[in-house]
Amino acid sequence: MYHFRHYLCLFLFISLVGCSLNNEPTDKNTTTEASDEPFLSITDFSNRTVSFQQHPEKIVALGNGETDIIYALGGDVVGRPTGEAVVKEAENALEVGSTHSVDLEKITSLEPDVVLGNHPMNSKDIDSIESIGAEMILTSANSVDDINKQISMFGDLIGQQKKADEIIYTINEKISDLEETSSENKTRVLLIYGAPGTNMAALPNSLGGNILELAGGINIASDYPSLETYPQYAQLNTERIIEANPEIILLMSHGDPEEVKDSFIQDMSKNAGWSELEAVKNNQFHILPSNLFGTNPGTKVIDALDYMHELLEDVNK
Repeated sequence: MYHFRHYLCLFLFISLVGCSLNNEPTDKNTTTEASDEPFLSITDFSNRTVSFQQHPEKIVALGNGETDIIYALGGDVVGRPTGEAVVKEAENALEVGSTHSVDLEKITSLEPDVVLGNHPMNSKDIDSIESIGAEMILTSANSVDDINKQISMFGDLIGQQKKADEIIYTINEKISDLEETSSENKTRVLLIYGAPGTNMAALPNSLGGNILELAGGINIASDYPSLETYPQYAQLNTERIIEANPEIILLMSHGDPEEVKDSFIQDMSKNAGWSELEAVKNNQFHILPSNLFGTNPGTKVIDALDYMHELLEDVNK
């Protein structure tokens, strides 16, 4: 009888323990829910949220600035813009067109995890890129702050946020240094974006215009009405240019810069008062390096700021 009671008590104890364990909350649901959460989510400049289950390994960059940033962060790309590589280490990456003309066949052959494009230019390419199993992140660079945001975003993307923070700190330090060393007598500047047959004044909301102001210059076209199709630029106004009397004229161009410069001077010299501009009388007409201006220079924006600052300071000497 004793043994029977002993076994009965043992059976009841085991049953109770079993029920208690079954009623305990488990981590199973938590684990399942956690696995449903993306490893990484990026909200790009078009306000799209793009998710990844791991840091992307195969990256295609459609712009030179994006390519530069990825390598500056310690990453690399399998596909880059067509033309001369802005980063020596990227020379062997496949050329896949550009933000203006995407070569989908070449991109497909690379089986990328992500393609870095321009907002809004590559919005039309999102569906095509997603159809080949890749994600697309869109960014733009209309200011130095935009470039800093790109650096931070790509730092998250490839798991190099500490390095991204270091680069951003260096850029911001450069801006602070320029503020302290710029002349109190700021230089009046006409900043032009030129192409064969087309010349526009760069506004402060363009990257070139932002660099100009951060480097200590006065943009004489700052209050010009923006163009509807190119809101970072404005139509040239000869009368207002002559009235503002710029001390220096700077030209950004993707085409043959000398040809664009000659064409611009030929057009402007037809107007009375052109030859009396301080910039003209003092031969202060400069073509800006295409790798630093008129396009996104990436982390080399520091060099662009220095270059612009030196030009402006030379005028005041």
